[in-house]
Amino acid sequence: MTQTLIIEAGRTERQYWRDLWKFRELFYFLAWRDFLIRYKQTFVGIAWALVRPLLMMLALTMVGKIGKMPTGGAPAALFFFCGLLPWQFFSTAMSESGNSLVTNANLVSKIYFPRLVVPASSVIVGFVDFLISAGFLVLLMFYCHFTPPPQIIFLPLFVALIFAISMGIGFWIAALTVEYRDFKFVIPFVVQFGIFVSGVFPLPAHAAEHWRLLFSVNPLVGIIDGFRWSLLGGGNVVPFPELAVSVAVTVFFVFSGLWYFRKMERTFADVI
Repeated sequence: MTQTLIIEAGRTERQYWRDLWKFRELFYFLAWRDFLIRYKQTFVGIAWALVRPLLMMLALTMVGKIGKMPTGGAPAALFFFCGLLPWQFFSTAMSESGNSLVTNANLVSKIYFPRLVVPASSVIVGFVDFLISAGFLVLLMFYCHFTPPPQIIFLPLFVALIFAISMGIGFWIAALTVEYRDFKFVIPFVVQFGIFVSGVFPLPAHAAEHWRLLFSVNPLVGIIDGFRWSLLGGGNVVPFPELAVSVAVTVFFVFSGLWYFRKMERTFADVI
């Protein structure tokens, strides 16, 4: 059945969210294409989704043991890998979505479709990497003879939170990168520095009671703590005030990211 899309003043704005559903096949295509391109002509293929967090886990585990970093009673490898999982997803989604509109400039400037599809599909690609790494986490738990605690039932909540903050920040970065190309240089720096202020490798200041609330303004702190609490239990806890701040900041970035992206969307084809 052939459908006709009519573009007229005011109509597109009213039917924007309906158009997102109409263009769902484009969403699937972009996500699948980006996933294939990322690992095309690579020696180990999709195993790179596992190699990166695995090497980082080994490095952090060595440093953590030398520095006698507390792990809440969990094996050090599990402790750091549980922190790396959400961080790797977020950093990958932020990097990929930031360049998504510029990379698809020919598509954006020639045809109409809801531009939200482009950064959202990039976040989905990062989520696929996340699922691959999560499979290794299961094997690592078997190897360490570690049984997840009952609060693992809350894990989907923290997965939803990391997905939401990745989308929200992704919308911001994608829109800003179209206008200011400097962000393609800023993002790698944020990725390198962010791992130390997001709780993946806990700093002494994270443990200080009077600093924890300040650190939780970074929503990844509460989310990563939540991942460890739901998967490892023991001495890994999630203080409610810090988690509440992280959730509030996540909600803010999701709605503000949507607002800013929609505000700038009408200028993408001209600026890009």
